[in-house]
Amino acid sequence: METMREKFTNYIDAGVPVIYINSYEESKTDELIRSCLHSRRAFEWNEAFGILDFKTRERQSSEYLPLTDYLQEIINSGLEDELSQKLLVLKDVKPYLEDARTVALLKHICIRITQDLDAVIVIVSSTVTIPAELEKFITILEPEYPNESEISAQVKDFLSENSTEDNPLSVGDDLLEEMSLAFKGLTYFEIRNILQLALATSGELTQDALKFVFTQKQQVIKKSGILEMIPLKERPDDIGGLENLKAWVHKKAKVFKNINKAAAFGVDMPKGMLIAGVPGCGKSLSAKVTASLFEVPLLRLDMGKILGKYVGESEANMRKAIMLAEAIAPCVLWIDELEKAFAGIGSGTEGNEVTTRLFGSFLTWMQEKTSPVFVIATANDITRLPPELLRKGRFDEIFYVGLPNPNERKKIFEIHIAKRRAADLGGIDIQKLVEKTDGYSGSDIEGVVKDGVENAFTGGKDKLSTDEILKAIEETHSLKEIMKDSIDKLSKEYKERKFKNASL
Repeated sequence: METMREKFTNYIDAGVPVIYINSYEESKTDELIRSCLHSRRAFEWNEAFGILDFKTRERQSSEYLPLTDYLQEIINSGLEDELSQKLLVLKDVKPYLEDARTVALLKHICIRITQDLDAVIVIVSSTVTIPAELEKFITILEPEYPNESEISAQVKDFLSENSTEDNPLSVGDDLLEEMSLAFKGLTYFEIRNILQLALATSGELTQDALKFVFTQKQQVIKKSGILEMIPLKERPDDIGGLENLKAWVHKKAKVFKNINKAAAFGVDMPKGMLIAGVPGCGKSLSAKVTASLFEVPLLRLDMGKILGKYVGESEANMRKAIMLAEAIAPCVLWIDELEKAFAGIGSGTEGNEVTTRLFGSFLTWMQEKTSPVFVIATANDITRLPPELLRKGRFDEIFYVGLPNPNERKKIFEIHIAKRRAADLGGIDIQKLVEKTDGYSGSDIEGVVKDGVENAFTGGKDKLSTDEILKAIEETHSLKEIMKDSIDKLSKEYKERKFKNASL
């Protein structure tokens, strides 16, 4: 696999007009560029200081010039004289890439580079903004997160830098290995911050340093604006029924928690599962329980946040989400309402062309991924999904979740009553409630229990009784009553496709 430095050098040698480095670690990016300059000279423009010599950091003009004026001056002075055998590094350019004149000037320079000018423009930005006029001239380069050996080396360097005669710092091999795994998914800058925080807190690096990692990863996920880290409180006992699905997940958990041993035995890396079925019947809860059983973080991918308004932005966001999930792995990646994410595939409209490309990227990754990222996709309407997604090999299993049967309804009632009024559970006629709730979803049942508890409280009762819940049932329309035609159609579809029933 090519390193970042090799990719950057190859792009320069290939005469790529614009290399767009999508990173906010400017110091690391500057190191990369300096290591690849060789005999070339480089200039930098940024919003704070204007024009600088890239190596010496000396200002090249006493007056600040906006980027648009600087590009115009370069063109007026002659591109051959100003840019030949040079790199022009541009930072803080996002607002300028929305300006028509700036884009036109950049386009003019790019055309000359493709014709006969030996020069390269390097844009460094934490966000991807590519105007349509420049799309064909730009190649995106995204730094990868440090791997375990690189993290280990960084920790050792940090210890060496901060050791003194009075306080020599060191960590054992076991803790170093644990840190190398825990820090995955963080940048060099973020790892250093955690090490400094741990050192300032305790004066040495101990097991306590790892407690800062989860907090930092939550921050990374939040700042990405694409993924969300879901807190895990749910356990398998919180699911009423779905015994087939739970048994399957328990089996996969044993593999996932012993990945190296399983791989050595010849077991394939678990890919994930698709859970389809009617709303409110435990699909989302199953995703949370799976992550709890696997004892790994649960990341939720919001496809709505993937889509961007600039050319290439959506694809860059998808790559960023996948890269972040793989870096944080082992983890569970949950994609909710998958059918909405990939609706309209292949329709040919401009918006759906982007969706089609995203879909292709996702499929390729699902097919080829070797990282311990377990994908859970949930969908209400399987008929709206592209058939390519359902083909064997994308997911390990596809489960159908239907309306709960009588035994499952009994368990769901018990779970929700016990959560709120455990002392009253023995006095509730659960069987009577089950008989009155045919066609109710798990969410419907939770709703009538909540209403029943509220009715008992507002009615001045000292305990919850069967009558309060029965009254709530009478005032509630079941999901089957509301969506009868849709549920019948979907149930028939799932049976015909022979999806595995999540229930016994």
